[in-house]
Amino acid sequence: MPLLAPGVLHVATTKRDNAFLVDGDDGLTLVDVGWSSAPKTLLDVVAERRLKPTEVKRIVLTHAHPDHVQGAAELRRLTGAQVVIHRDDADWLPVGRVPAHGRSGALGRIIDRLPMLHWTPFTADRTVTDGELIDGSDGLRVIHTPGHSPGHIALHHEPSSTILVGDAVFHRGELALGPAALAADPSLRVESLTRVPADIQAIGFAHGAPLKHAGVDAFQQFLARLRQPPATTTS
Repeated sequence: MPLLAPGVLHVATTKRDNAFLVDGDDGLTLVDVGWSSAPKTLLDVVAERRLKPTEVKRIVLTHAHPDHVQGAAELRRLTGAQVVIHRDDADWLPVGRVPAHGRSGALGRIIDRLPMLHWTPFTADRTVTDGELIDGSDGLRVIHTPGHSPGHIALHHEPSSTILVGDAVFHRGELALGPAALAADPSLRVESLTRVPADIQAIGFAHGAPLKHAGVDAFQQFLARLRQPPATTTS
């Protein structure tokens, strides 16, 4: 499995979806799970490292969308890990699907009716807030980045200056914010990204290839373009 940064392992759960295993003070912290098929893939990676499933101590969800949480209840059962999520998304987990108010566009609300996009209802073991350092994670700092969902978070791995951005930014061939119709409040996304630290060395995306080295400059340039005010015209 490719190492994104010291202590941060990138795990592709499908060809389009990623999770990250972070070495912590008391075991492993998993950032996001994925679809219902993801637990097997993730535990295979844990086994390749000659570790037991119980070494996964916590599962931190960047947000409550099916491609991040569908396998979470099963993985918690198999590992005994605590599930952690921002308090503003926590109420979605027991519902078993994204509620209608969780998408800004009609297309998003329509696809959320599909049973294949639902998950086994469950309740988080605890919630986190902005700025919190996650206990036992060896330096994962919560950055609240609402927009894609109300409780969307990025995670700053401070020891390696790595940022795990969840769905705040997509990297499917190019850097992008993702479809507005699938976001809860698209208008918040750019402002949220102003909170990403400037001195990062690596970026992990829930969707798309991670970036390191020169790719970090491209990421910062992308953020700078987003922040530029729209051009005005004079008559």
